[in-house]
Amino acid sequence: MEKKRTVFFVDDEEKILRSLKRGLLDEPYETLFANSGKEAIEILKRNDVNVIVTDMRMPEMSGDELLRIVKEQYPHIVRMVLSGYMQVSTLLEAISEEGVFRYIPKSSELMEELKPALREALDYYELYSKRDKPVEQLE
Repeated sequence: MEKKRTVFFVDDEEKILRSLKRGLLDEPYETLFANSGKEAIEILKRNDVNVIVTDMRMPEMSGDELLRIVKEQYPHIVRMVLSGYMQVSTLLEAISEEGVFRYIPKSSELMEELKPALREALDYYELYSKRDKPVEQLE
C-alpha cells in the first residue's frame, strides 16, 4: 500500500489556514496546519511530512527561521513559501539559503496556483526520496 503523503501549512493568519483547509479538501494528500513556527516544530516531531508551506512574516519565529530549522533537521522535506508580502531580496535569500522549491503569492487566484505547485512538490519529493534510498541502504 502506498504511504499517504502529507503537506504541512504554517501561517499565523487563521483565516488563511481555514481557506486552505476548505480549498484542499479534495486533494489526494493529508494536510496539517499550524499557526506559528513554534507549533510547527512540535508537529514536525510527531508527523511524517513531505512538503512544508510557510508564510514568511509571522510573530515569534519568522518563516525564514522555520525554513532554516526544517532544512537542518528535516532536509528531505520540500520547502515552499506562501506569502502576501515579500521583498525580492528576502525571497531570493530564502531560495538560495533555505532551498525553497517554490514561492506562491497570497492572492485571489491562490488555489489555481497552489494546487499544481503542491503536486509538483510532492512529485519532486518522490523523485528525490527514491533516488536517495539506495545510498541510505548502503550506509
